[in-house]
Amino acid sequence: MSTPDAATPPSAPTRAPAAAPATGGTPHRFGSLGPVGLVLAGGLSVQFGGALAVSLMPRAGALGVVTLRLAVAAIVLMVVCRPRLRGHSRTDWHTVIVFGLTMGAMNGLFYQAVDRIPLGPAVTLEVLGPLALSVIASRRAINFLWAGLALAGVFLLGGGGFDSLDPVGVAFALSAGAMWAAYIVFSARTGRRFPQADGLALAMVVAAVLFLPLGIAESGTKLLDPVVLGLGAGVALLSSVLPYTLELLALRRLPASTFAVMMSLEPAIAALAGFLILHQALSATQAAAIALVVAASMGAVRTQVGRGKAPLPEPVS
Repeated sequence: MSTPDAATPPSAPTRAPAAAPATGGTPHRFGSLGPVGLVLAGGLSVQFGGALAVSLMPRAGALGVVTLRLAVAAIVLMVVCRPRLRGHSRTDWHTVIVFGLTMGAMNGLFYQAVDRIPLGPAVTLEVLGPLALSVIASRRAINFLWAGLALAGVFLLGGGGFDSLDPVGVAFALSAGAMWAAYIVFSARTGRRFPQADGLALAMVVAAVLFLPLGIAESGTKLLDPVVLGLGAGVALLSSVLPYTLELLALRRLPASTFAVMMSLEPAIAALAGFLILHQALSATQAAAIALVVAASMGAVRTQVGRGKAPLPEPVS
């Protein structure tokens, strides 16, 4: 994960670090493709990290992989951020603890999902959580159109009844989406109470401690295997440390509204990663379903931008 310091209002599905929004219209010597390339690189890193996690699950189990990812990310963040432990109120600590629990649950549920269903459909179902939060928060009639478009995509994804997908995996993915929506809310609260990325680093420690006994119970000494440790560190770097750092750099010179639209492409990127790394081919119907959900997410973001409420991206899964 990166070193964010602000938080996103519930107006768009974003998993990026929070940061001050870029000053729109200011030219940068790297040109407009610089930050866009960073965001795309971050998205690719997240989803290919997810693909690597799926390939590691036969060795360490889903809970073991989550434990390794959270633990390594927590260590890196604590070393980089060096958050101050004193001077915080009881409410501050309550907020960061709930944020950490939400983060851990989001990661755990999502990894249980991708252990059962392909990566692309899992991310597509997960993104429904933030999309629903966006629709509920905006209370605009047009956003119900986007919600309907997303539901049509979900219907297609399930072939009219999810006969082609493991229903337990679908349930885990939808639950991860609900946790992602809660994550957005508590990330915003944490960002207001802690400077820089201090709250994120502390929440990551909470999430890692939460999953440590679960990972040990499922994987035991497998977590100490050098290959598993190395691949687990790779998952943490690809899925947390590297993408959030790249996105933080991009947000310094990219409008937050543009960033949020690009984040809506994550289901498509996940499908690409699943195909290239895990050989998870999608049917034409599933590809169309993912396209509908991506279009719905982008439409919801653009609607919010049109209201003058460009979302400020924030941290994640």
